[in-house]
This record gives sequence, structure tokens and C-alpha cells, in this order.
Amino acid sequence: MKAAKGGVGKAHIIGAGLAGLSTAVRLAARGVEVEVSDAAAHAGGRCRSYFDPQLGLTLDNGNHLVLSGNRAVMDYLAAIGAGDRLTGPAKAAFDFADVRSGERWRMRPNEGPAPWWILSPSRRPPETRLKDYLGLAGLLRPKPGRRIDQVMACKGPLWERLMQPFLLAALNTEPEAGDATLAAGVIAETLAKGGRAYRPRIAEPTLGAAFIEPALDTLAGQGAHVRLSRRLRAVTFDGDRVAALTFSDGVVELSPQDQAILATPPWIAADLIPGLSVPTEFRAIVNGHFRLSPPPGAPAMIGVIGGTVEWIFAFDDRISVTVSGADRLVDVDRETLAAQLWRDVAKVYGLSSDLPAWQIVKEKRATFAATPEQNAKRPAAVTPWNNLILAGDWVQTGLPATIEGALRSGEHAADLAITRFIV
Repeated sequence: MKAAKGGVGKAHIIGAGLAGLSTAVRLAARGVEVEVSDAAAHAGGRCRSYFDPQLGLTLDNGNHLVLSGNRAVMDYLAAIGAGDRLTGPAKAAFDFADVRSGERWRMRPNEGPAPWWILSPSRRPPETRLKDYLGLAGLLRPKPGRRIDQVMACKGPLWERLMQPFLLAALNTEPEAGDATLAAGVIAETLAKGGRAYRPRIAEPTLGAAFIEPALDTLAGQGAHVRLSRRLRAVTFDGDRVAALTFSDGVVELSPQDQAILATPPWIAADLIPGLSVPTEFRAIVNGHFRLSPPPGAPAMIGVIGGTVEWIFAFDDRISVTVSGADRLVDVDRETLAAQLWRDVAKVYGLSSDLPAWQIVKEKRATFAATPEQNAKRPAAVTPWNNLILAGDWVQTGLPATIEGALRSGEHAADLAITRFIV
């Protein structure tokens, strides 16, 4: 690709979440003048870290897991000099515990794409059979608009002990009602490629230190400007282009060469852009943080079957848990919810039921509902206006609302903008 034409235009990026930062990093690296604006007082959007005075710890707002096969994640971290800020096992391995029976197991896939591990009872979830895995074929190339329960059996040991927790985490939507093409997109890039593509990876020491702070430092070093606490209030259109952006601190007139990249949440984009189709239903995520060091030998991550908690993460200074598709929990009293989550942790780790110091973080609109109906509402990055581009995990990416999807949308938005800056 040719270099961007110096001085011919500026990229105005609205939104400093992962999609916006991904766009900015890619454009700034090509020599494009970049300005990022965000209404919040911090960058990162839903992927951020903060100091919690109640616990006296720096927490991530959510326990975001990525996989070794997430190509856009690895490219982004390399671009901001943070390729060493993910931690995880050398080979794919996933621990599980059933809080009802006390049963435990470890799933250990082989590295290559030929899944011979499913032939070994010691490597696959207990009580699953070889023929159960053949039933996953319906997820490989489903017809558009189909739900997961229309292409595979959503019952039995394989569903309960592997596919249901995996798909719930990926889609943040009740898997049975989830869009089969979105599930297929995730599987094609992870499970179908073998264990080397789905080694679990967790940001270290925090999400902010891995994904946000290095990006801000990189952008500053490239002369880009990031302006926080700056809300976009209106977009002015003139024919087939955006003529002006009205921010909380004034109006910015766009030159004929400027580009605007809108990387806000979908409900904000819909308010700003006339006639824009966006997802309208969302799903919650609940995270609990407990100020207690995990017991010696605790796995870095363990899936929980049969409880409220779905995943437990063991950090040096705390134990954190995640519940996806958590709409049923967002209105539960915080202390009641903390006690409910801790009961699962105590069972898994064999700890006292006495509740340690805790913090609950609720994201009521964490992701769009990954159903066929909502997936169909996702817009393309290209808009009817020749200087307006969309970015975000809610834009069409072929993936659900994940870190990988957000970063990939940012890449695509940047590439579209670059083509408009080419000599």
C-alpha cells in the first residue's frame, strides 16, 4: 500500500475504546494526522483498569480473555510494543469444576488442526463420546440467519461441559438462541485450527497496562492527539459528506480531505447518524472481585459448571469471577450477589464460606445480543457519506462483540480511511 499523502487530510476518530484506538494506531503509523476524542474521562471504553479504593487494588472492569489465534489482538499489541503483556500456558489446557458433583477435569487439545485429542478419554471432557463431536459439523458452515439450536443438539455432556460455556463466553448470549454464523466465525479461527490457536491468554498485569496505556504512549510518540471528556453532540451533513462535528467544546469544520471515523457505542451512533441501523438489544456481564489470594496451585482460569459463576480467574492479589449473559443478575442486590458468587468460588477452591472483601462490577450493555435478528442489524463500516466510516465490535465483522472483533473493525476502518488519503 502506498504511503499516506502528507498534509492532505486529518482523521477525526470519535471514541477511544479498542476500536477507536486500533484505528488511530494504524493510521498514525502510516503518517496520517490523527485526533481521537472521547466523552469519557478515560480511554479504553469497556476495556479498562481502575484503582478501586474499596479493595485497595487495581482492577480490570471485566475479565477479558483472548486466545492465541486472535490475529488482530496479536498485531495490535505488537504495534504498540506490548506483545509481552499477555500470559498463559505454553499449550492449550482448560480446567473445569462441577460445583454440583465436585467433579473436576482438564481438557487438553493437541496443537494441530487434526483433533485426535477427542479420541482420548483422558483429554476430553468426561462422559463425552466421539460421535458427540461429529454433531458439531452443523456449526462449520451454517446458513445465514440460523440459531445455534437449529444446527446442532444443545444438550448432553459435550454441550454442557464444553460447547455451552465456550459459546456463552464468546457470544455473551444464551447459546441456544445465538447466531450460528457468529459461532462458526469464532470456531473457524480457534477450535478448528487446533490447540495452538486457542491457548488462553490473560492481560498482565492489567487490561490497561496491556491494551490501553501502551496505545496512548504510541500515539503520543507519533504526534497524535487524544482528547478526553470531549463529547460529540452533533454531526452536520452536506450532501454526500460530513461537513462539521459539534463537540462539547466547539465546532470542528471538516476540510474536503478530512475523514471522520465514528467508533462510539451503537446507541450513540444511532442518535448521531440519520437512518443508521444498529443492534438494539444488549446483554449484561457481571464480574466479581474478591480480595483474597487464591490457594496454592490454583489454575489461572477454571470453568465452573452448574453454578452461577462461569469462570474463575486466579490473580496474585485477588480472585475474580465472570458471569456472561447476566441480565438475570444485574438487578440483584450487590451484597446478595457477592455472597452468591462467592459460594461457587468457595466450593471450587475448598475455602471458607465467609465472604472476603469484595467488589461487583456490572456492565448492563456489555455487548449486543448475538442473535440472528440483532446480527442482521449490524451496519457495514462504509456509510453513504464519503468521509464517514464506522468502527466498533457492533459493526459487521463476522465475529461477535469481542476484543478481537473490536480491533479488527478498527483495522478495517483505518484501511478504508487510508485509501482516501492515497496520492
